[in-house]
Amino acid sequence: MQPLTDQVAVVTGGARGIGRGIASVLAAEGAHVAIVDVDVQLAETTATELGGLAIAADVTDGPSVEAMAARVNEELGRIDIVAANAGIYPFADLATLTEETWNHVMDLNAGGAVRTVQACLPPMRARGYGRIVLTSSITGPVTGQVGFAHYGASKAALLGFMRSAAVELARSGITINAVMPGNVSTPGFADTSDEHQRRMLASIPMGRYAEPEEVGWAVRFLASPEAGYITGQTLIVDGGQVLPEAP
Repeated sequence: MQPLTDQVAVVTGGARGIGRGIASVLAAEGAHVAIVDVDVQLAETTATELGGLAIAADVTDGPSVEAMAARVNEELGRIDIVAANAGIYPFADLATLTEETWNHVMDLNAGGAVRTVQACLPPMRARGYGRIVLTSSITGPVTGQVGFAHYGASKAALLGFMRSAAVELARSGITINAVMPGNVSTPGFADTSDEHQRRMLASIPMGRYAEPEEVGWAVRFLASPEAGYITGQTLIVDGGQVLPEAP
């Protein structure tokens, strides 16, 4: 595959976890990476380590996202790749799930991706080229977990958005696809309970969690020029977790 030299990539939630893994792979492959995160200090640290541009933005706020895209386009001259990755997964079972939590998770995980795509589309349309990759999950579209109905709904919503957006953009030179990670070794996952981690590890045939960079390599493929005839599709990165018929 040809390198991503001189391409510009926007990675939301790029300061840590899966986002950092995505950004590190894209940067290593030659892209100029904009690390977009609400935690500007952590974004700056990550950007310094990867040689990228740190931008503070809140994907739940439209003007903030639009300002981010405008700055990337102005300072780096273009936008070729968008990895809409920002997301949260607070535990809340049905007895404790509030309307506020539901709305916040849906607004950030699904709405944030929509805002990011909308803000980054104009420079892509102007050049007739773009690669958009959403971070969905196996949870929601394929599997379910107690305490994550809101999270699963948001990740399934991303795929509904993706498919219709792919049809709309099909003749524009812009593709939109999604990666669907299983359990990934991130700071957020490390904050879950020991019992939860034990059960998740037991469900993975490979017997280990994914590293963030392994999700990054899947994004790198879908973000490549060579993947130009792939749109509206998903790529599961889960170590075989969804395969067994029984535990």
